[in-house]
Amino acid sequence: MSNSVIVALLLAVAGFLVGGAFTMWKNSRVLSVMLGVCAVLAVVGAVTWW
Repeated sequence: MSNSVIVALLLAVAGFLVGGAFTMWKNSRVLSVMLGVCAVLAVVGAVTWW
């Protein structure tokens, strides 16, 4: 896979995780924060990979 495909996939995963964190905020704050942290890690990985 090329670098741009991996970066796009990591950003897509980050968006998916942010959506999950936003949805889970009222039900489980701990899980929501964990999803948010994973989203930040995915964005940092995408920026680092680029």
